[in-house]
Amino acid sequence: MLKSESIAALAKAIALSQLHVENALKSSTNPHFKSKYADLAEILNTVRPVFSANGIAIVQTPTFESGVASVETMLCHESGEFISSVCSSPVSKQDAQGIGSAITYLRRYSLAAMCGIAQEDDDGHQAVAPAPQQQRQSAPTPKRKLSNDEREICVKDMKAAPDLNALQEVVKGSHALAKSVDDKESIAFFNDCYKECAAAFAD
Repeated sequence: MLKSESIAALAKAIALSQLHVENALKSSTNPHFKSKYADLAEILNTVRPVFSANGIAIVQTPTFESGVASVETMLCHESGEFISSVCSSPVSKQDAQGIGSAITYLRRYSLAAMCGIAQEDDDGHQAVAPAPQQQRQSAPTPKRKLSNDEREICVKDMKAAPDLNALQEVVKGSHALAKSVDDKESIAFFNDCYKECAAAFAD
């Protein structure tokens, strides 16, 4: 971490900001995986107004060199004081889409960490609430085939994965979707797509 010689005024302003700032709600929904997340815009909308009101500007500068994406996040106070930190990650899929995805991830997580906020699940209580006794018996799995649109979404997510680990997570979600409707044909299809995408990371 880098910082100015003194951060007394900045530290006071950050403390005031954190007193009023709220955690970022996971308001964005991935319709395919039925999961929620707080995207970069949500985190910026959460922290920027409060930090700005206390004289703090947020600056993020991305770089890419030798297969590694980096984002420097800097909190600058109107007094001239600052603190900054660099977050980096290797990028397996080194095209515009892969690099852009990695930078977005780094911006999101480093900004949340620098500002001291968490990504809060707005329906977490519902997720952990015990099911009523009469609803605990599982319904039979409906059998159908995934539509072409559903398959296409999965394939796009695979191609957009920034690295092999992310690709594997996408494939797990794709398999879960196909298994939920007992679509064995789509599972085989996703396996073939995974092999093609994984081969690109091996090049």
